[in-house]
Amino acid sequence: MLEAKLASKSSIDHKSEIKLSDQVTCGGKELLIIGGPCSVESKEQMEIVAEKLSQSGVNMIRGGVHKPRTSPYSFQGMGESGLTILAELSERHDVPTVTEVMSVEQLQAVCEKADMIQIGSRNMQNFELLKAVGKCNKPVLLKRGLAATIEEFVLAAEYILAHGNPNVILCERGIRSFDSFTRNVLDLGAVVALKQLTHLPVVVDPSHAAGKRELVADLARAAVACGADGIMIECHPEPEKSVSDARQALSIEEMIELVQSLVPIAQAVGREIAGIKSKRQLAVVSSVSRKVAGRAINRKALVR
Repeated sequence: MLEAKLASKSSIDHKSEIKLSDQVTCGGKELLIIGGPCSVESKEQMEIVAEKLSQSGVNMIRGGVHKPRTSPYSFQGMGESGLTILAELSERHDVPTVTEVMSVEQLQAVCEKADMIQIGSRNMQNFELLKAVGKCNKPVLLKRGLAATIEEFVLAAEYILAHGNPNVILCERGIRSFDSFTRNVLDLGAVVALKQLTHLPVVVDPSHAAGKRELVADLARAAVACGADGIMIECHPEPEKSVSDARQALSIEEMIELVQSLVPIAQAVGREIAGIKSKRQLAVVSSVSRKVAGRAINRKALVR
């Protein structure tokens, strides 16, 4: 990847830490845990999400307001009214937000009201959008394309870097294969490779990779174990009623349990979960983690 001059590591210890707010970064010791629904549906929905998650180790809230949908008749997002909801809850709960931008025309409004811009999988090689995002100073979460190689992914990030924005976070969200059991195939090998090839932080989205909520937690734990700098999980107060991607969304309670179960794994690889650092806190969450792990073992026994 000789052409990725800005994304490539200059030395084995070269790594970037991206500031997302006064309290939250990505790429350092503390894991970035992003949680929230696929789509912003209402102020009430997002209030429940922000209030519960911001007290449970989740340090960034996600919510789509512009939705790229396969069918033109599917819910396309709330647009600017959804952005206003995100901005208000961010200020009220002191938690940064991330939302997707699909076009250059949407960029200014998203930059004004969200803390991080997401470039979705379908737009990974929308080069005009990448150039425009490169000219703003907001952190960018760049998702891997549906069938993109690692080189194509890194060079897409290079477009943003080359146009002046150094604040890029890579997101592995699975790639398509011939197997239809899962929505995509989560490439954790790519996470390890990206950490070796680039200095950019790497997060993992197991929700879009699996497409099935019962697979998400184990994939999230595997992502942290292999060195990811964070995870991005879809969760909803009432998952079955979600207007988009209902099948892969966790409940808020399941999301909280997942975060708690990550604590011992994070510590094993030299990382931390926001707000869970003392031995006393670890003792509490570890007991919950054992219960979560026990339920997972029981489920596997039933499957056999």
